[in-house]
Amino acid sequence: MNANDTLVEQCVGRLRKLSFAIGAYRPPSEGGAASLLLRVSENCPWNRCSFCEMYKGERFVYRSVAEIITDIDTVAAIRDELASLSRALALDGLVGRSLGAALIKAGPDLAENQSFVTVFSWLAAGGKTAFLQDANSVIMRPAELVVALQHLRATLASLNRVTSYARAKTLAQRQPDQLRQIRAAGLDRLHIGLETGDDELLTLIDKGVTAAEQIEGACKAIAAGFEVSEYWMPDLGGRERWRAHAQNTARVLSAINPHYIRSRPLAPRRGTPLFDEVAQGRLHLSSPHQRLEELALMIDGLEVTSRVCFDHAMNAWVDRHGALLLRQDYEGYQFPQEKPLLLERINEGLAVAETGHVQARRLMAVKSL
Repeated sequence: MNANDTLVEQCVGRLRKLSFAIGAYRPPSEGGAASLLLRVSENCPWNRCSFCEMYKGERFVYRSVAEIITDIDTVAAIRDELASLSRALALDGLVGRSLGAALIKAGPDLAENQSFVTVFSWLAAGGKTAFLQDANSVIMRPAELVVALQHLRATLASLNRVTSYARAKTLAQRQPDQLRQIRAAGLDRLHIGLETGDDELLTLIDKGVTAAEQIEGACKAIAAGFEVSEYWMPDLGGRERWRAHAQNTARVLSAINPHYIRSRPLAPRRGTPLFDEVAQGRLHLSSPHQRLEELALMIDGLEVTSRVCFDHAMNAWVDRHGALLLRQDYEGYQFPQEKPLLLERINEGLAVAETGHVQARRLMAVKSL
């Protein structure tokens, strides 16, 4: 064994001892940006939405600032180990394929070490973004969240964007100065699950928030300087409530005017109350054409300067050539400039036989597993 092999073996041994908390969920736009995943709380403090299976059966855990800081320091320790070994191997401190190959050869088990893989991938992508997990990071006491963010920014100085899920109800309950302090401490973007702007449907899905609170919370966040990414769920009301769902969602989103609007068509998940509603015939899902009609009504009602995005595999309609009907990139369509183009694309999708859309949806569902 030569000197380099010894250095690699020693580094592998140290890396095996370093771990931090990582949750399961993040928005596609954050995974696609190779964000560092840091768990500031565990699971969802609400956890009642009838369509959501993500945290069912799991209790909410409020993590202490000390725990979060320890995790941040662990990320920094893994980063420093990798950079040091890279320099020792004459790789100029770079974290990439050559360094990864050397480490996995010496310690194949590192490939299954979530902490190592997360930090390695983050650094290989440039170490620029982080996503704070789990479902509602702003549930933290504002002063504690500020301390955690300040330590994160000071310790991982390469970060240029930090994002998180947030619940509109929680944002509505925060004071404007509290949100400004959190923003100033380094949290840049909030991902908010609007789902619908229809009050009747919000009650039926047990969202625990009103349309007015959705507007208040998001507008407070925007006023405090956050980028806001709102998610809505086509077909959430089924055929029973599709029109009110589309019209009121457009109304609420127009009142908010978020930076991003992201489409997440309903996919009933086994084990949720909504899945049972569909299985028992109390909720009737739309056909691909009917979903496009709902989409057209919502889009036509939008009066925003947002980017409207379809960055999820469930947006699986096709055009007359069999290609994806709507762009699935993370930046989407710029409104109002591209609103006519988007409506034109939806109309093209309506001219395609429904069987084509069904096949595309099945294929994309398999790819997303």
